[in-house]
Amino acid sequence: MKLCLLLNVIDPKIGGVMIMGDRGTGKSTTVRSLVDLLPEIKVVAGDPYNSDPEDPEFMSIEVRERVLKGEQLEVVFSKINMVDLPLGATEDRVCGTIDIEKALTEGVKAFEPGLLAKANRGILYVDEVNLLDDHLVDVLLDSAASGWNTVEREGISIAHPARFILIGSGNPEEGELRPQLLDRFGMHAQVGTVREAELRVKIVEERGRFDKNPKEFRDSYEAEQEKLQQEITSARSFLASVEIDHELKVKISQVCADLNVDGLRGDIVTNRAAKALSALKGRDRVSAEDIAIVIPNCLRHRLRKDPLESIDSGLLVIEKFYEVFR
Repeated sequence: MKLCLLLNVIDPKIGGVMIMGDRGTGKSTTVRSLVDLLPEIKVVAGDPYNSDPEDPEFMSIEVRERVLKGEQLEVVFSKINMVDLPLGATEDRVCGTIDIEKALTEGVKAFEPGLLAKANRGILYVDEVNLLDDHLVDVLLDSAASGWNTVEREGISIAHPARFILIGSGNPEEGELRPQLLDRFGMHAQVGTVREAELRVKIVEERGRFDKNPKEFRDSYEAEQEKLQQEITSARSFLASVEIDHELKVKISQVCADLNVDGLRGDIVTNRAAKALSALKGRDRVSAEDIAIVIPNCLRHRLRKDPLESIDSGLLVIEKFYEVFR
């Protein structure tokens, strides 16, 4: 679970993580703690969509027009945003809506950006994603697929970039996720309850320590946190120079083909995740070992469900991996 989250921060194009597991296994806690590790990015000052001053793909239409006019953009550094999407959110709040105050006071049709605008170039976290209303799921699917959010309301027509890392968590007992949404998540992590008594005691003790003195608890891990933050920052800058051999690419695609994975998302995500892992380890070449670590999380949710199959789909992926990679 932690590795999937880190890889997505290193390469947001992996496409997010779906975390499924039992109640009380620390899924939400882990995702929310990711905020402390997020690096800073360049954004255009005063822009509600966190536009990238250099990459036109991540610019809002207004910023793009300013660039074309030859304006000098004011650039600030800002931490990557993490936006929580509550289950009870309305579609207006998620997509954005007409600014009523401006309409009444100034008589102009203005757009008030929603959560998707705030999440551009950041993280959008949906807790209990399998309980999310269908109409909100449709909105998320649309934005995740195109990278843009288009709003057509009360005579307003506006589009803005909405490229975010989609992170969802949920408990499989509370209901399955729609397959088309599941396919939108780049990686899938399965979390089980710890069965080892010693480990359980350690978790309970750590929790007790945190409750007693949160500041002291944080300070005790500060050095490790900073080290990990530096590793992430250097991996992000190093990612572009990581190579993956053609032979390994062929084998990855062979695994996907043998497992009857629909579409090519599985191949693309596995390649990206293996490169991100390699960058995290500080190597410029992907090894078969890197692929072995990431491939179950990239493919387990893409296999066709067989109601009679008792083996976990992650194990099926690993078996097929060793068969192809020998």
